[in-house]
Amino acid sequence: MPDDVVPASRKLGRADAVALAAKVSTVIAAKGKKVTTFRIVGGASDDAIDAMLGPTGNLRSPTIRAGKILLVGFNEEQYADALLG
Repeated sequence: MPDDVVPASRKLGRADAVALAAKVSTVIAAKGKKVTTFRIVGGASDDAIDAMLGPTGNLRSPTIRAGKILLVGFNEEQYADALLG
């Protein structure tokens, strides 16, 4: 199993979200039909990290890192754009 695969039973919190955001240049967070894109320059903003977390303070799922893009939550259009080109 690659290092980047984490089982769903392991809960990831704010510190994990900060660490993930530090590895990318763009975070795309989807909550329902609302999609917000954050450009990461010099560290993720509190707004970007908050968008990555659910109401319990855990990283929302699904979360996928595709190169320098981090997709958090599910939005079919954003997944197609980021993963298929």
